[in-house]
Amino acid sequence: MYFASWSTKLVRQLLTTSLSLAFSIPAAVATASSVTTDMQSTKSDVGVIPNTEDAALHVLNRLGYGPKPGDINKVLQTGVKNYIQTQLHPETIPLPDTLVRRLDSLSTEESTTGQMLGDYLMARKEVKEAKSDKDGKENADNKDDKQKGREILVRMAENTAESRLARAIESPRQLEEVMVDFWFNHFNIFAGKGLDRALILSYERDAIRPNVFGNFRTLLGATAKHPAMLFYLDNWMSTSADYQPRRGRGGKFGQLSPTKNKPTGLNENYARELMELHTLGVDGGYSQKDVTELARMLTGWTFNQRDLVRNGVQFTFNADAHDNGHKVWMGKDINPRGQQEGEFALDILAMHPNTAHHIAFELAQYFVSDNPPEALVNRMAQRYLDTRGEIRPVLEVLFYSPEFFDKTAIGNKFKTPYQFVLSSARASALPINNIRPLLGVLSQLGMPLYGSVTPDGYKNTEAAWLNPDAITRRINFATALASGRLPLDKKLDETSQTMGKKQLEKQADGNQKNRPDLPALDANALLATLGSSISAPTRELINGNKEQLRGALVLGSPDFMHH
Repeated sequence: MYFASWSTKLVRQLLTTSLSLAFSIPAAVATASSVTTDMQSTKSDVGVIPNTEDAALHVLNRLGYGPKPGDINKVLQTGVKNYIQTQLHPETIPLPDTLVRRLDSLSTEESTTGQMLGDYLMARKEVKEAKSDKDGKENADNKDDKQKGREILVRMAENTAESRLARAIESPRQLEEVMVDFWFNHFNIFAGKGLDRALILSYERDAIRPNVFGNFRTLLGATAKHPAMLFYLDNWMSTSADYQPRRGRGGKFGQLSPTKNKPTGLNENYARELMELHTLGVDGGYSQKDVTELARMLTGWTFNQRDLVRNGVQFTFNADAHDNGHKVWMGKDINPRGQQEGEFALDILAMHPNTAHHIAFELAQYFVSDNPPEALVNRMAQRYLDTRGEIRPVLEVLFYSPEFFDKTAIGNKFKTPYQFVLSSARASALPINNIRPLLGVLSQLGMPLYGSVTPDGYKNTEAAWLNPDAITRRINFATALASGRLPLDKKLDETSQTMGKKQLEKQADGNQKNRPDLPALDANALLATLGSSISAPTRELINGNKEQLRGALVLGSPDFMHH
């Protein structure tokens, strides 16, 4: 267990306290919140949003990753309702110069998808060739090539992660960052699968981010045609059953099949997830026959590595590989129309009532409750249909609803590891030049960034994340962060080449020579930042402890683990 030897006593005390409170959090939250009375008066007039500290904290916690110092007052000065409206239009909120400079410094931020894939393939080639020296031994040259290749791969992964985390922690466009995470998770791909190591930044930047408040059909189409999704769910190699690749069409960047131009046949992976996860939902009223027919309609939707690297072509429709037979899908006769068959399917799926309900439920579950009110879900679904799948109006129904501000919704969501780590970083206001410790913590907490292997992504419910082991690990992190023992202020090139896990272990190895890298957190400043979200019983407990424990107690408290 990390941090055990240098902080056993402290962690044990925190753990005993937090475990005893964590499973009775609803009472603590209810004590902390005074928003209930004010909100109940608005149920008949959802246009009136109270401008109270509790309401400000609620929107900071749900529309973002929690308050930074001074954020509560900023929201109150803006007005809670105006704050919501502004967050729904992030283009009106300027980014801080420091964040812009940081993003500009990332080598992959402005790289095209083709450039990133080209760099990845070249790095992978160098590593592979270094390993396969003809005499089976490493010499100075191939050892150097292998190291260079690995450095490129590590830098690419770190740039991708830093782009996400820096924005999530520093951007005042908090709702935009939340929606990027929400939609990425909805259309999840796994960064550890082959080419997606190189394609994931482009997937988030080019397919997800521009469409998080726009039209769902556009978002659906952008993910469907992005090479990262085509590769992750194997549609790139899905062909009609009788397709035979022509000789001479392969090559290291242009091969259609991963098996040297051998026929691969129909692959149903993407078609199944498209209906089950991306649109209709698991009980969306379709059959296995519909999955197969949809897969046939999507044959030929692919990408060519050579065209992507050399010419930037991200999507290709291969008419030769398409199944031109007649299909019957969802009760509809589908005559051969090439690529338009797939486009037609996306049109139908995007505007299906079951899709509207599925999307509305997921949004309400994320922002309101693990078991969201059905009436709210139905109103959101109807708004979705009325606006032809526009996401922003659906969010307006959600955020201006009485259910969103109801007392049962205040502080009832257990933070995912991602939300817990980001909200800790924001509340602490520490300089974060090195994201590796945060990446290591996310892995330790069971939620590595871009690390969900399966297409259903990470869950956001309490049942998925609240257990004694999770509490222990969160308290370990809270202790390390509050004690200043995470080297967050060091630049990446001042640290080891490994990712966060080993660095985190190093900081927790009990070596007393490891002096804190940062000052211990000021508990009073933390409490001021978090305002009434920290309940009176928790404050009493914190104030009764030694000064060196108080910061960790704030971040390790059950109040802070909820939002």
